[in-house]
Amino acid sequence: MLIGAVEAGGTKFVCGVGNEKGEVLDRISFPTEQPEKTLAQVVEYFKDKQTQAIGVGSFGPIDIDRSSPRYGYVTTTPKPGWANYPVLSTLKSALGVPMGWDTDVNAAALGEATWGAAAGLDSCLYYTFGTGVGVGVFAEGHMVHGLVHPEGGHVLTRRHPDDTYAGKCPYHGDCLEGMAAGPAIEARWGVKGSELGPDHPAWEMEAFYIGQALASAILLLSPKKIILGGGVMHQAQLFPLIREQVRRNLKGYVASPAIESAGIDGYIVPPGLGDNAGLCGSLALGLRAYRDAL
Repeated sequence: MLIGAVEAGGTKFVCGVGNEKGEVLDRISFPTEQPEKTLAQVVEYFKDKQTQAIGVGSFGPIDIDRSSPRYGYVTTTPKPGWANYPVLSTLKSALGVPMGWDTDVNAAALGEATWGAAAGLDSCLYYTFGTGVGVGVFAEGHMVHGLVHPEGGHVLTRRHPDDTYAGKCPYHGDCLEGMAAGPAIEARWGVKGSELGPDHPAWEMEAFYIGQALASAILLLSPKKIILGGGVMHQAQLFPLIREQVRRNLKGYVASPAIESAGIDGYIVPPGLGDNAGLCGSLALGLRAYRDAL
């Protein structure tokens, strides 16, 4: 069985073909430009691939309410040209196969729950820290949607006592994304995070903000695994700093071996699927769409 996958990011699109085991057999990527040009490239890639379904995990915000007339649209994104654009119907009309549709981070959470670090568990959170901050929620075997979909990158944060940076988010200023996404790191310190040394004070500050968000998520959702991906999390020194911040914030209140002592090293983890988490998650969306269509 061949399943198509589209990881529709705000910076680049990744398209691939895989199978029901989550194995990626072929892939291509290209920059995210105007929607007409970008989606034409998606269609061109898949037109001869003979996929039986395609999953699309998209940057957002998006409409995932099947009863909505705008189901399948990107909605209030500030990305030029993409606001209120009918992504899913454009692809469906061109390719004519069943399609799954969800946020890119919900897709990544599903991929990790199906084949990755949370395989065998019925709940997990997937955070991405990169150009923006997004959170996918997989709970009791289902992706969480609700009123629209989780937007955990925009939760409010307490300010680090040494941080004078105003915040980068165009909507909220100093929310989690405004303080901890890659562009915020660059704006605060004057260089990209990849150019900062592992002992730079930027990382303790970054862990301060991420640790707050994770502690709040643990108290609210009680996930069985938390997975941290995205370009910022390629800084491996962040993981122990974040785990310590989470334990400091929880202050022993959540009584679980997963958070006590060394257990937390296996609780807050990088993606088991590595940089394929999003693409494999879109494969999982496509596989669900195929089964739903039977």
